[in-house]
Amino acid sequence: MISRRDFLQAAMATTAIYGGSGFGNWAKLAAQQALSQDQLLEFETFGNVSLIHMTDIHAQLKPIYFREPEINLGVGDNKGAVPHITGADFRRLYGIEDGSASHYALSYNDFASLAKAYGRMGGLDRIATVVKAIRAARPDAILLDGGDTWHGSYGCYHTQGQDVVNAMGLLKPDAMTFHWEFTLGTERVLELIDQVGFPALGQNIFDAEWDEPAENFEPYTWFERGGAKIAVIGQAFPYMPIANPGWMFPEYSFGIRDERMQEMVDEVRAEGADLVVVLSHNGFDVDKKMASVVSGIDVILSGHTHDALPEPVLVGETIIVATGSNGKFVSRVDLDVRDGRMMGFRHKLIPIFSDVIEPDAEMAAQIDADRAPYEDKLTEVIGQADGTLYRRGNFNGTWDDLICDALLEEREADIALSPGVRWGPSILPGQDITREDIWNVTSMTYPNAYRTEMTGEFLHVVLEDVADNIFNPDPYYQQGGDMVRVGGMGYRIDINKPQGERISEMTLLRTGEAIDPAKPYVVAGWASVNEGTEGPPIWDVVENYIRRKGTVSVGENDTVKVVTG
Repeated sequence: MISRRDFLQAAMATTAIYGGSGFGNWAKLAAQQALSQDQLLEFETFGNVSLIHMTDIHAQLKPIYFREPEINLGVGDNKGAVPHITGADFRRLYGIEDGSASHYALSYNDFASLAKAYGRMGGLDRIATVVKAIRAARPDAILLDGGDTWHGSYGCYHTQGQDVVNAMGLLKPDAMTFHWEFTLGTERVLELIDQVGFPALGQNIFDAEWDEPAENFEPYTWFERGGAKIAVIGQAFPYMPIANPGWMFPEYSFGIRDERMQEMVDEVRAEGADLVVVLSHNGFDVDKKMASVVSGIDVILSGHTHDALPEPVLVGETIIVATGSNGKFVSRVDLDVRDGRMMGFRHKLIPIFSDVIEPDAEMAAQIDADRAPYEDKLTEVIGQADGTLYRRGNFNGTWDDLICDALLEEREADIALSPGVRWGPSILPGQDITREDIWNVTSMTYPNAYRTEMTGEFLHVVLEDVADNIFNPDPYYQQGGDMVRVGGMGYRIDINKPQGERISEMTLLRTGEAIDPAKPYVVAGWASVNEGTEGPPIWDVVENYIRRKGTVSVGENDTVKVVTG
């Protein structure tokens, strides 16, 4: 007798053959003019339930460029597994043709030249068009927002998330979970939740004082679609007080809480759930582990790590869907749900090519109205980019190198530290850098650029701690983000060593001397989670630096020696 896992694997192979998984016909199209909206949205309706997934938009309401990572290393059981495969290796794995639209959308090679051919991606007005098209084909489709939505732009900062909430109010998601939203502060988060009119989910959001489920966040919500009873369980980012300032949301505690997740799955199954969906902001590797230890989950809609995969990944009997970030993609998953279980599925990762997809007029008008009070400041040109500015990658990105250079010069420091966050659109060579562009990579509610002294020993501890957050072989100890970006100092990292032994050969670049553990160094950085951090906001530091330089050039960064073998 065939097992359910074997059945699902066969279903995955079948849908891949017939274009139901991945990109369908657009994967091999080699020129922008060959793309059409109908081709991007083409989907043979399947089964009786449809899910629409979007995540990690980071308040990017307008189309953007976004370069995918060059280096995304996996460790332990995830070494060499998706999403830890990039570039040409990624394209070979999925049969993606060089120079095609999917090459541009999903990998980093030739990014600047392909960007000029295929244009910007994303834009909530284009996403609205896609969502409306799916709903026209399947009126009872369930739209789920994976979080990191009310954060990451000039407008979002100045309206405390209101511009994004206004736009999402038109899109009408059916449920949402959370991460960076909490950095607006508890009071503002609760105000916005009251406005949105859909369930705020998080089975792992607890009252910090009483250690019991938080009353403002439901663990799950119910839908009845196509004769099936569907439970959607929310999983907020587990490591909020570690990765972000706990003093901004002291009322809450988080954690993975996979034992409670099992309780929730068992509870909804006992109440008659035919399909169990987890709307997650764990990150992909954490979701893979959760799927291996929690039984009874049919679908995990994954967020946080910004991975975009053209096909779901099967773990046991659970499919995990990764939809990317910054509005580049929307996932559609059609499911055949019968006899109390998922019998099959069809999936498509829909690329939001902004030059191909017609903007939704109502959404575009709302976005423009909310931008209008700030338009002059948003569009002011501060300087120009000599090369591509991008953020993604385990160890460095040119945007982060530029921020470190600004901290070194503007704050007169020996060493600069910049957080390894994944959000932030890219800039093409020769493109103007506007104030909006700077805010897109710096906007947060704790932006102060500090200047302090740290000993060489303390710097080593900092690097070791961050490295363990990324390269601990147990995904449950990987607490989000990429490696802290460092300016003015080089080092060697062996990702396979245990904590405390990964970092060596720390060198002050200005002098070429080894970092002295006992010596204090002047360090500038930003995004400290400590309350009361003083210093100018990072966007002012970066703007002053770019304005003074005129044209900014960031050379190749070879200051981090990475050992992977």
